[in-house]
Amino acid sequence: MELLIIILGKEEYFETVLSILAELEVSDSSTIIEGEKLGQFLADRVPIFAGLREMMGQRKTACKVIMTLVEKNKFMPGFTKLLAEENIDFTRPDTGAIITIPVDTAITSR
Repeated sequence: MELLIIILGKEEYFETVLSILAELEVSDSSTIIEGEKLGQFLADRVPIFAGLREMMGQRKTACKVIMTLVEKNKFMPGFTKLLAEENIDFTRPDTGAIITIPVDTAITSR
C-alpha cells in the first residue's frame, strides 16, 4: 500500500483529477486540504521576506492537496494514463506534484 499525495497547483484541473480518482475507485476516505504556496505565504505574512512579494507578482498561490491510500504498483499506471488523456502534465510549471510514499501499516475501514 502507498500514500498518494497530489499537490495540485492548477485549480482548473481539480474536478478532472477528482473524476479520475473516482473512476479508479479511490477510497471515500480520501482527504482534500486547501493549501498555500510557501513563497507567497512568506511574502505576505513574514516581514523579513516582504521583498518576495514583488518577485512573486500576482501569481495564484492556492493549491489543493489530495491524500489517499492506493494499492502499490497497481494504481499509478492507470492514473498517469488517464491524466495524459486529459492533457494534465505534472511536469509543466505550476501544475503541482504527485508523490507516493510506501505505507507499512494502515488501520482503516477501507
